[in-house]
Amino acid sequence: MIVVTGSAGFIASVVAKRLNEAGRSDLVLVDDFNRPDKEKNFSSIQYKFLVQRDRFFSWFDEHADEITFVIHLGARTDTTEFDVNIFNELNLGYTQEIWNLCSYYQIPLVYASSAATYGDGELGYDDNHDIIEKLQPLNPYGHSKNDFDIWALKQSKVPPFWAGLKFFNVYGPNEYHKGRMASVILHAFRQIQENGKVRLFRSHRPDYRDGEQLRDFVYVKDVAEVILFLMEQSAPSGLYNLGTGKARTFLDLTRATFSALDIEPVIEFIDTPADIRDKYQYFTEANMNKLIEVGYQRSFTSLEDGVQNYVREYLVKESYY
Repeated sequence: MIVVTGSAGFIASVVAKRLNEAGRSDLVLVDDFNRPDKEKNFSSIQYKFLVQRDRFFSWFDEHADEITFVIHLGARTDTTEFDVNIFNELNLGYTQEIWNLCSYYQIPLVYASSAATYGDGELGYDDNHDIIEKLQPLNPYGHSKNDFDIWALKQSKVPPFWAGLKFFNVYGPNEYHKGRMASVILHAFRQIQENGKVRLFRSHRPDYRDGEQLRDFVYVKDVAEVILFLMEQSAPSGLYNLGTGKARTFLDLTRATFSALDIEPVIEFIDTPADIRDKYQYFTEANMNKLIEVGYQRSFTSLEDGVQNYVREYLVKESYY
Protein backbone atom coordinates (compact mmCIF):
# COMPACT_ATOMS: atom_id res chain seq x y z
CA MET A 1 0.00 0.00 0.00
CA ILE A 2 1.07 3.58 -0.70
CA VAL A 3 0.39 6.18 2.00
CA VAL A 4 -0.43 9.72 0.84
CA THR A 5 -0.75 12.29 3.60
CA GLY A 6 -2.49 15.61 3.02
CA SER A 7 -4.66 13.83 0.48
CA ALA A 8 -7.67 16.10 0.98
CA GLY A 9 -5.44 19.00 0.00
CA PHE A 10 -4.04 20.41 -3.21
CA ILE A 11 -0.85 18.64 -4.32
CA ALA A 12 -1.48 15.34 -2.54
CA SER A 13 -4.94 14.85 -4.07
CA VAL A 14 -3.47 15.29 -7.55
CA VAL A 15 -0.65 12.86 -6.74
CA ALA A 16 -3.13 10.29 -5.43
CA LYS A 17 -5.28 10.59 -8.57
CA ARG A 18 -2.19 10.24 -10.76
CA LEU A 19 -1.32 7.06 -8.86
CA ASN A 20 -4.82 5.78 -9.69
CA GLU A 21 -4.13 6.51 -13.35
CA ALA A 22 -0.89 4.54 -13.04
CA GLY A 23 -2.91 1.54 -11.85
CA ARG A 24 -2.53 1.92 -8.10
CA SER A 25 -5.73 1.84 -6.06
CA ASP A 26 -4.13 0.41 -2.89
CA LEU A 27 -3.80 3.90 -1.44
CA VAL A 28 -4.03 5.02 2.17
CA LEU A 29 -5.36 8.57 2.26
CA VAL A 30 -4.41 10.51 5.41
CA ASP A 31 -5.70 13.95 6.38
CA ASP A 32 -8.21 15.84 8.48
CA PHE A 33 -11.28 14.86 6.46
CA ASN A 34 -13.71 17.11 8.31
CA ARG A 35 -13.61 20.09 5.93
CA PRO A 36 -16.53 20.09 3.45
CA ASP A 37 -14.68 22.45 1.09
CA LYS A 38 -12.06 19.73 0.50
CA GLU A 39 -14.40 16.78 -0.13
CA LYS A 40 -14.32 17.00 -3.92
CA ASN A 41 -10.52 16.84 -3.90
CA PHE A 42 -10.58 13.19 -2.86
CA SER A 43 -14.13 12.00 -3.60
CA SER A 44 -13.17 10.40 -6.93
CA ILE A 45 -9.91 8.81 -5.74
CA GLN A 46 -9.82 5.03 -5.45
CA TYR A 47 -8.31 4.02 -2.13
CA LYS A 48 -8.09 1.17 0.37
CA PHE A 49 -8.10 3.10 3.65
CA LEU A 50 -9.11 6.59 4.73
CA VAL A 51 -7.28 7.51 7.94
CA GLN A 52 -7.78 10.61 10.07
CA ARG A 53 -4.56 12.52 10.68
CA ASP A 54 -4.69 12.16 14.47
CA ARG A 55 -5.05 8.36 14.22
CA PHE A 56 -2.37 7.85 11.63
CA PHE A 57 0.56 6.86 13.84
CA SER A 58 -1.31 4.09 15.64
CA TRP A 59 -2.72 2.93 12.31
CA PHE A 60 0.79 2.91 10.86
CA ASP A 61 2.08 0.60 13.59
CA GLU A 62 -0.78 -1.81 12.96
CA HIS A 63 -0.29 -1.94 9.18
CA ALA A 64 3.43 -1.29 8.68
CA ASP A 65 4.07 -4.66 7.04
CA GLU A 66 1.59 -3.73 4.27
CA ILE A 67 3.03 -0.28 3.48
CA THR A 68 5.48 -0.06 0.57
CA PHE A 69 5.90 3.72 0.25
CA VAL A 70 4.99 6.92 2.11
CA ILE A 71 4.35 10.23 0.35
CA HIS A 72 4.08 12.85 3.07
CA LEU A 73 2.58 16.05 1.66
CA GLY A 74 0.40 17.05 4.59
CA ALA A 75 1.50 20.31 6.22
CA ARG A 76 0.42 23.71 7.42
CA THR A 77 1.32 25.85 4.40
CA ASP A 78 0.08 29.31 5.39
CA THR A 79 3.02 31.70 4.93
CA THR A 80 1.10 34.46 6.73
CA GLU A 81 0.73 32.41 9.93
CA PHE A 82 3.27 33.46 12.56
CA ASP A 83 2.43 31.09 15.42
CA VAL A 84 5.61 29.03 15.58
CA ASN A 85 3.96 26.41 17.80
CA ILE A 86 1.52 25.48 15.03
CA PHE A 87 4.36 24.82 12.61
CA ASN A 88 6.42 22.97 15.20
CA GLU A 89 3.53 20.59 15.76
CA LEU A 90 2.11 20.08 12.26
CA ASN A 91 5.22 20.47 10.12
CA LEU A 92 8.28 19.67 12.20
CA GLY A 93 7.10 17.24 14.89
CA TYR A 94 4.59 15.35 12.74
CA THR A 95 7.13 14.86 9.95
CA GLN A 96 9.79 13.70 12.41
CA GLU A 97 7.41 11.01 13.67
CA ILE A 98 6.72 9.84 10.11
CA TRP A 99 10.46 9.76 9.41
CA ASN A 100 11.08 7.69 12.53
CA LEU A 101 8.36 5.21 11.59
CA CYS A 102 9.68 4.87 8.04
CA SER A 103 13.20 4.41 9.41
CA TYR A 104 12.12 1.79 11.94
CA TYR A 105 10.03 -0.20 9.46
CA GLN A 106 12.38 0.54 6.51
CA ILE A 107 9.81 2.11 4.22
CA PRO A 108 10.79 4.63 1.50
CA LEU A 109 9.67 8.21 2.09
CA VAL A 110 9.09 11.30 -0.05
CA TYR A 111 8.17 14.43 1.86
CA ALA A 112 7.38 18.06 1.06
CA SER A 113 10.04 20.64 1.77
CA SER A 114 9.70 24.10 0.20
CA ALA A 115 11.48 26.80 -1.77
CA ALA A 116 10.48 29.05 1.14
CA THR A 117 13.56 27.60 2.86
CA TYR A 118 15.74 29.73 0.56
CA GLY A 119 14.54 33.00 2.06
CA ASP A 120 15.50 36.01 -0.04
CA GLY A 121 17.73 33.86 -2.25
CA GLU A 122 20.97 35.41 -1.01
CA LEU A 123 22.63 31.98 -1.12
CA GLY A 124 21.02 31.00 -4.41
CA TYR A 125 18.53 28.23 -5.13
CA ASP A 126 20.76 25.15 -5.25
CA ASP A 127 19.58 21.97 -3.51
CA ASN A 128 23.07 21.53 -2.12
CA HIS A 129 23.13 19.93 1.33
CA ASP A 130 26.12 22.04 2.35
CA ILE A 131 24.12 25.27 2.47
CA ILE A 132 21.02 24.03 4.32
CA GLU A 133 22.13 25.19 7.78
CA LYS A 134 23.08 28.62 6.39
CA LEU A 135 19.67 29.37 4.87
CA GLN A 136 17.55 32.15 6.37
CA PRO A 137 13.82 31.62 5.60
CA LEU A 138 11.60 34.71 5.79
CA ASN A 139 8.69 33.27 7.79
CA PRO A 140 7.85 30.54 10.33
CA TYR A 141 6.53 28.25 7.58
CA GLY A 142 9.86 28.37 5.76
CA HIS A 143 11.74 27.89 9.03
CA SER A 144 9.69 24.79 9.88
CA LYS A 145 10.53 23.23 6.53
CA ASN A 146 14.21 24.08 6.78
CA ASP A 147 14.39 22.92 10.39
CA PHE A 148 13.17 19.52 9.29
CA ASP A 149 15.63 19.35 6.38
CA ILE A 150 18.48 20.14 8.79
CA TRP A 151 17.23 17.50 11.22
CA ALA A 152 16.83 14.86 8.49
CA LEU A 153 20.37 15.33 7.21
CA LYS A 154 21.74 14.67 10.70
CA GLN A 155 19.91 11.39 11.28
CA SER A 156 21.78 8.11 11.49
CA LYS A 157 18.57 6.07 11.27
CA VAL A 158 17.02 6.74 7.88
CA PRO A 159 14.44 5.23 5.52
CA PRO A 160 15.91 2.97 2.78
CA PHE A 161 15.24 5.84 0.38
CA TRP A 162 14.12 9.37 1.15
CA ALA A 163 13.64 12.57 -0.79
CA GLY A 164 12.70 16.02 0.48
CA LEU A 165 11.15 17.97 -2.39
CA LYS A 166 11.66 21.74 -2.34
CA PHE A 167 8.45 22.80 -4.08
CA PHE A 168 8.59 26.15 -5.81
CA ASN A 169 5.35 27.96 -6.86
CA VAL A 170 2.98 25.10 -7.56
CA TYR A 171 -0.31 25.85 -9.32
CA GLY A 172 -3.13 23.82 -10.83
CA PRO A 173 -6.40 22.00 -10.13
CA ASN A 174 -7.70 21.15 -6.65
CA GLU A 175 -6.58 24.35 -4.91
CA TYR A 176 -10.06 25.90 -4.64
CA HIS A 177 -10.03 25.60 -0.83
CA LYS A 178 -6.73 27.41 -0.26
CA GLY A 179 -8.12 30.94 0.08
CA ARG A 180 -5.41 33.56 0.32
CA MET A 181 -2.73 30.91 -0.22
CA ALA A 182 -4.10 29.80 -3.62
CA SER A 183 -1.99 30.48 -6.70
CA VAL A 184 -2.08 33.85 -8.43
CA ILE A 185 -3.72 32.12 -11.41
CA LEU A 186 -6.78 31.20 -9.36
CA HIS A 187 -6.97 34.70 -7.88
CA ALA A 188 -6.52 36.24 -11.33
CA PHE A 189 -9.23 34.05 -12.83
CA ARG A 190 -11.70 35.02 -10.12
CA GLN A 191 -10.88 38.71 -10.45
CA ILE A 192 -11.38 38.56 -14.22
CA GLN A 193 -14.72 36.80 -13.75
CA GLU A 194 -15.83 39.41 -11.22
CA ASN A 195 -14.65 42.69 -12.73
CA GLY A 196 -12.67 42.02 -15.90
CA LYS A 197 -9.30 43.03 -14.50
CA VAL A 198 -6.49 41.72 -12.31
CA ARG A 199 -4.70 43.43 -9.44
CA LEU A 200 -1.07 42.50 -8.83
CA PHE A 201 1.24 43.48 -6.01
CA ARG A 202 3.26 46.59 -6.70
CA SER A 203 7.03 46.30 -6.41
CA HIS A 204 8.48 47.92 -3.32
CA ARG A 205 12.05 47.57 -4.53
CA PRO A 206 13.76 49.89 -7.03
CA ASP A 207 15.40 47.01 -8.90
CA TYR A 208 12.05 45.44 -9.90
CA ARG A 209 9.30 47.06 -11.93
CA ASP A 210 5.67 46.50 -10.93
CA GLY A 211 4.58 43.00 -11.90
CA GLU A 212 8.07 41.90 -12.85
CA GLN A 213 8.75 40.05 -9.64
CA LEU A 214 9.96 36.62 -10.74
CA ARG A 215 8.95 33.18 -9.54
CA ASP A 216 9.48 29.62 -10.71
CA PHE A 217 5.90 28.49 -11.42
CA VAL A 218 5.49 24.70 -11.72
CA TYR A 219 2.33 22.88 -12.79
CA VAL A 220 1.02 20.43 -10.20
CA LYS A 221 0.78 17.66 -12.83
CA ASP A 222 4.56 17.92 -13.29
CA VAL A 223 5.02 17.63 -9.54
CA ALA A 224 3.07 14.36 -9.61
CA GLU A 225 5.24 13.03 -12.43
CA VAL A 226 8.44 13.75 -10.49
CA ILE A 227 7.09 11.93 -7.44
CA LEU A 228 6.15 8.88 -9.53
CA PHE A 229 9.63 8.95 -11.06
CA LEU A 230 11.29 8.94 -7.63
CA MET A 231 9.08 6.05 -6.54
CA GLU A 232 10.15 3.96 -9.51
CA GLN A 233 13.84 4.88 -9.91
CA SER A 234 16.83 4.16 -7.71
CA ALA A 235 17.86 7.77 -7.15
CA PRO A 236 20.17 8.79 -4.30
CA SER A 237 18.43 9.97 -1.14
CA GLY A 238 18.47 13.67 -0.38
CA LEU A 239 16.90 17.05 -1.03
CA TYR A 240 15.68 17.88 -4.53
CA ASN A 241 14.42 21.12 -6.01
CA LEU A 242 11.08 20.86 -7.77
CA GLY A 243 10.43 23.78 -10.06
CA THR A 244 10.84 24.23 -13.81
CA GLY A 245 14.25 25.89 -13.64
CA LYS A 246 12.91 28.97 -15.42
CA ALA A 247 11.65 32.03 -13.52
CA ARG A 248 8.76 34.00 -15.04
CA THR A 249 7.14 37.29 -14.09
CA PHE A 250 3.72 37.75 -12.55
CA LEU A 251 2.88 39.80 -15.63
CA ASP A 252 3.65 36.75 -17.80
CA LEU A 253 1.40 34.62 -15.63
CA THR A 254 -1.45 37.15 -15.63
CA ARG A 255 -1.30 37.70 -19.38
CA ALA A 256 -1.38 33.91 -19.89
CA THR A 257 -4.54 33.77 -17.75
CA PHE A 258 -6.24 36.47 -19.84
CA SER A 259 -5.10 34.70 -23.02
CA ALA A 260 -6.60 31.39 -21.86
CA LEU A 261 -9.91 33.22 -21.54
CA ASP A 262 -9.48 35.06 -24.88
CA ILE A 263 -9.72 38.42 -23.09
CA GLU A 264 -7.49 41.46 -23.51
CA PRO A 265 -5.39 42.06 -20.35
CA VAL A 266 -6.41 44.77 -17.91
CA ILE A 267 -3.92 44.91 -15.03
CA GLU A 268 -3.71 47.24 -12.03
CA PHE A 269 -1.21 47.37 -9.17
CA ILE A 270 -1.81 47.54 -5.44
CA ASP A 271 0.54 47.74 -2.46
CA THR A 272 1.81 44.45 -1.09
CA PRO A 273 0.06 43.85 2.27
CA ALA A 274 2.11 45.24 5.13
CA ASP A 275 2.11 41.92 7.05
CA ILE A 276 4.06 40.14 4.31
CA ARG A 277 5.89 43.00 2.59
CA ASP A 278 9.25 42.51 4.32
CA LYS A 279 9.01 38.73 3.86
CA TYR A 280 8.13 38.75 0.18
CA GLN A 281 10.34 36.85 -2.28
CA TYR A 282 11.09 38.89 -5.42
CA PHE A 283 12.91 36.12 -7.27
CA THR A 284 12.95 32.33 -7.14
CA GLU A 285 14.35 29.92 -9.70
CA ALA A 286 15.10 26.28 -9.06
CA ASN A 287 18.43 24.78 -10.03
CA MET A 288 17.11 21.50 -11.45
CA ASN A 289 20.47 19.89 -12.27
CA LYS A 290 20.35 17.34 -9.44
CA LEU A 291 17.02 15.84 -10.54
CA ILE A 292 18.11 15.79 -14.18
CA GLU A 293 21.42 14.13 -13.28
CA VAL A 294 19.62 11.23 -11.56
CA GLY A 295 17.71 10.54 -14.77
CA TYR A 296 14.57 12.69 -14.87
CA GLN A 297 14.07 13.46 -18.57
CA ARG A 298 10.50 14.71 -18.91
CA SER A 299 10.20 18.34 -19.94
CA PHE A 300 8.26 20.64 -17.65
CA THR A 301 5.03 22.22 -18.84
CA SER A 302 5.52 25.78 -20.05
CA LEU A 303 3.76 28.52 -18.10
CA GLU A 304 1.52 29.33 -21.06
CA ASP A 305 0.52 25.68 -21.64
CA GLY A 306 0.02 24.99 -17.94
CA VAL A 307 -2.13 28.07 -17.37
CA GLN A 308 -4.21 27.34 -20.46
CA ASN A 309 -4.86 23.76 -19.36
CA TYR A 310 -5.67 24.81 -15.80
CA VAL A 311 -7.99 27.64 -16.81
CA ARG A 312 -9.85 25.94 -19.66
CA GLU A 313 -10.10 22.39 -18.32
CA TYR A 314 -10.62 23.10 -14.61
CA LEU A 315 -11.38 26.68 -13.60
CA VAL A 316 -13.89 27.46 -16.35
CA LYS A 317 -15.59 24.10 -15.80
CA GLU A 318 -15.26 24.27 -11.99
CA SER A 319 -13.88 20.72 -12.19
CA TYR A 320 -11.32 18.71 -10.25
CA TYR A 321 -8.41 16.53 -11.30
